[in-house]
Amino acid sequence: MNKWVLAFKQHYSLYLIEACGLGIFMMAASLITILFQHPDLKLVYNIPSDITRRLLIGIAMGATAVGIIYSPWGRKSGAHINPSVTLTMLLLHKISLIDAFFYIIFQTVGGIIGIGLIALLLPSYMNSPSVDYVVTIPGKSGILAAVVGEAIISFLMMFITLISSNNKKIQHLTGFIAGLLIISFVTFEAPYSGFSMNPSRTIASALPAHNWAAWPLYMIVPPLSMLFAAILYKIVFHQGTNKRVKHYFAPKEF
Repeated sequence: MNKWVLAFKQHYSLYLIEACGLGIFMMAASLITILFQHPDLKLVYNIPSDITRRLLIGIAMGATAVGIIYSPWGRKSGAHINPSVTLTMLLLHKISLIDAFFYIIFQTVGGIIGIGLIALLLPSYMNSPSVDYVVTIPGKSGILAAVVGEAIISFLMMFITLISSNNKKIQHLTGFIAGLLIISFVTFEAPYSGFSMNPSRTIASALPAHNWAAWPLYMIVPPLSMLFAAILYKIVFHQGTNKRVKHYFAPKEF
């Protein structure tokens, strides 16, 4: 039997979990953004501070990510829900090339479906300029600031979770640490790049929004930054040893 077909038959449930994971995350991001940003719902007036609203959005999105990570499904697939994470797990030999390919395909499809469902249910809200399908585009500071922002948050997410994953005392807290990082990134970095870290997440929003501004940035910078974080981690903490690098988001079935 073809090894691609065999891998699909053995692990299709994990691929579906990845699709559902990013789909749920995108649905939550859409609803949360509508709640706090759409003028018809008044919260934008009741909470006039942009940074306060971003903090509340970050808390909600961080909590969503933590729920996905610690769910039985998330524990089974590793809850990557991000091609940048999947490619880094491939580098760390935590996932095969075939499984990585299917993970990325299903993540992208899941994200598109998640956004599409909310757009179908709430078209006028999603199409509003205040929401705009939660698209990730460079902010007023320009493309360079967006590149730097995406590079920093992607690097920090991978480097810090690698540190926590390889520390026996706190490795069980890795999901919560990731959630806290998301909160801080949404609060402070989102105005510069829109907070992506995730090529599939960017594609899912760009398709219905018809807004592909600076899209190569979101396809290239996050994966490269996470890969660089993993390489640097191996050099700094494991140079000259045969110790295998662990990561909380490695699929548990492999």
